[in-house]
Amino acid sequence: MFPMLKGSTNLLLALLGGVLLALMIKLNGELARYSSALFSSWVAHGVGALAALLIVRLISTTSARHHAISSPGKAPRWSYLGGIPGAFTVLLAGVTVNSPLGLAGSLALMMVGQVIFGLLTDQRGWFGVPRRPLTRRDGLVTACVLAGSALIIFSR
Repeated sequence: MFPMLKGSTNLLLALLGGVLLALMIKLNGELARYSSALFSSWVAHGVGALAALLIVRLISTTSARHHAISSPGKAPRWSYLGGIPGAFTVLLAGVTVNSPLGLAGSLALMMVGQVIFGLLTDQRGWFGVPRRPLTRRDGLVTACVLAGSALIIFSR
């Protein structure tokens, strides 16, 4: 569907993804405050499934008109399990957003978890990712992210 996007387009898309993630967590956290984190997670994924279905339908209709869809092959079975960590992400965020961490603190710690997991995945080649050894710069960047997160959480 999407050709390999280069340069600033990828950066803008990633930034938009981060904004949407923060919005999703805030909305789900608000729902969890008035119900429960589990109910909020369930509603989020139900609504998300409907939205994804509409997007797939729109994209497949558009793609069929303009060009054939090419597939690089069959996806591994484990790749269908992405909704499981997604459900836990929404569930856990529904709890932490309504705690003293708030939205910014929750997002900061979630980002720390993502960076650490991303570095481990790159280093070990998990999930078919090409192996990339950790460098001192990775350690420095991680320390900066940790320090920034600590400032967000403890400077209130």
